[in-house]
Amino acid sequence: MNEAENEAENEAELARHIEILEQRWAEGLAHSGHDLVWLSAGDTSNHFQDDHGPPFKPHPYFTQWVDPQFAHPGAELLLRPGEKPILFTLTPEDYWHATPPVPEYLSAHIDIRTFADRESLITACSQSVSTRHKAARIAADAGDSIDGNAFPGEPNPPTLLHYMDFHRAIKTEFELQLMRDASRVGVSGHVAARDCFYEGGSEFDIHMAYLAASRQMEWELPYENIIAINENAATLHYRPQQRTRSESSRSFLIDAGGNRSGYASDITRSYAAAGDDHAEFRFLIDAMLEHQNRILAQISPGVSYASLHAAMHNSLAQVLVDAQICRGEADKVFESGLTEAFCPHGLGHLLGIQVHDVGGHIADENGTLAPPPANYPSLRFTRTIETDQVFTIEPGLYFIESLLAPHRNSQKTGGLVDWERAAHLSRYGGIRIEDNVRVLPEGIENLTQDAWRQVEPGGA
Repeated sequence: MNEAENEAENEAELARHIEILEQRWAEGLAHSGHDLVWLSAGDTSNHFQDDHGPPFKPHPYFTQWVDPQFAHPGAELLLRPGEKPILFTLTPEDYWHATPPVPEYLSAHIDIRTFADRESLITACSQSVSTRHKAARIAADAGDSIDGNAFPGEPNPPTLLHYMDFHRAIKTEFELQLMRDASRVGVSGHVAARDCFYEGGSEFDIHMAYLAASRQMEWELPYENIIAINENAATLHYRPQQRTRSESSRSFLIDAGGNRSGYASDITRSYAAAGDDHAEFRFLIDAMLEHQNRILAQISPGVSYASLHAAMHNSLAQVLVDAQICRGEADKVFESGLTEAFCPHGLGHLLGIQVHDVGGHIADENGTLAPPPANYPSLRFTRTIETDQVFTIEPGLYFIESLLAPHRNSQKTGGLVDWERAAHLSRYGGIRIEDNVRVLPEGIENLTQDAWRQVEPGGA
């Protein structure tokens, strides 16, 4: 496909994406009893007693319509069923900051109105709708009076949000393509990070190699990179990055993602250092890869994700027995609840505009809650699996002292663990393998592994 054909296909997918969004919001407004909705891009804020703050990140409902690089603070998107969406955006004369103009191609789908200052934008917004209409506004500050009477109506109505959050789990082809791109961005960084580890790099060195290879600024990352060597891999959201190189690097865990137009990838890999001394941990990583493959093979529309999580723990029990970390039969290890100490987090979560995308705990468009099971409180996704959902599959195995300690003297579980072997393996911290998958009518599209084969043929 040549460049012109590719551009035409992208334009067609964008048009279809916006058509689907218009239909969803029209149905959502009818469901909640509203005539129109304002989607706020959000605004900037400064740190306490400071004159600057974090980089601006537009609200996710807005990001579905407008690429974040063209989403300016203070912008508003007006949606009225049956009418062309209107974007009210600021293009001030500002010699302090660059303000990229909204691209012309969006004008085919959205009526773009630009203003030099906030006051004129607010005036135009207030004149665009009648007070007879029942309005809603989705914004972090939707209940504030800062904008006067420009946005009368219900702030963040739960009925509307539940409906939209539930349906946002189903991705359009336009969104899927952005997520494929985000996967390639992330994998490019992962390959460089792995190589830097094997070359003896520090956690900081590895982080910088990831940024350079993925061609991302830190503020563009979908979440803070987790770069953990040795025991640090036992801290699930490990943040510090040691500047000095470890005298003895035994293992490496990297949880890092890519960003494409506001859509995220979320990828984790674990590695053992080279050499025969670390062969047993390398075996354990291979066992976890097979463990993940068993879970991936069970994904199908109609399956409960919560049941998939339970199946993960059942399979993990077998990994622990095969690796001689636990004794006895795998079924007894699973039934004892011991696997929860070795893997305290959920199997995965919805993925999209937000890394932990919304809607994972609602069972239907009315917002009926589907809470996680009592023994798996960290599970972020409990819904029934549907075609074109995108979520992560990230089984883990960790040696976390605070979770294992209560089992040492337990009559129920203490005898099931080879504590000497567990202590030996704890020097490696832990293992997590995370892929991003799209559900097909039969089977899955593994965005992570597909991207890996494109970036590094033969790798995964």
